[in-house]
Amino acid sequence: MKLSDFKTALQSVKTVRFRTPAGQEVPSHFHITEAGLTTKHFIDCGGTVRKDSVVSMQLWAADDYDHRLTPAKLLGILNKADSLFEGRDLDLEIEYQTNTIGRYSLSFNSGHFQLVTKQTDCLAKELCGVPEKPARSSTPDKEMVQVQSTAGCTPGAGCC
Repeated sequence: MKLSDFKTALQSVKTVRFRTPAGQEVPSHFHITEAGLTTKHFIDCGGTVRKDSVVSMQLWAADDYDHRLTPAKLLGILNKADSLFEGRDLDLEIEYQTNTIGRYSLSFNSGHFQLVTKQTDCLAKELCGVPEKPARSSTPDKEMVQVQSTAGCTPGAGCC
């Protein structure tokens, strides 16, 4: 879900409710402890330097059971953070504590925001001999630069 989609959905609800991938509701007294830009600058197993940026929000539930974050208050928090996003409409990623800090994508359904599990993936399948799944749409906020050639990389050759 893009930040703009999240803001639009917030304007359509009276209460902010999140559900975990297992369908459990995040306690209604949750806090947003962080809202900001998270950028990961890395090199993949095929030698390509990449940069990936997302808007990140951290959900946290404490023992203050009377706390309730309204849609207007959450929009205010995000609007204060807008300058960090440099005018980009980035994907939104949610951090939420279960057994460990989980990182989730987000969807919106029937007045609830649904935390959606994320999966790891090889980003150099063509070099590693891994069959390609149907192509994902690329976004302008993901930069790629080839820094080395791994021609001849085959499964078991140590490139991945």
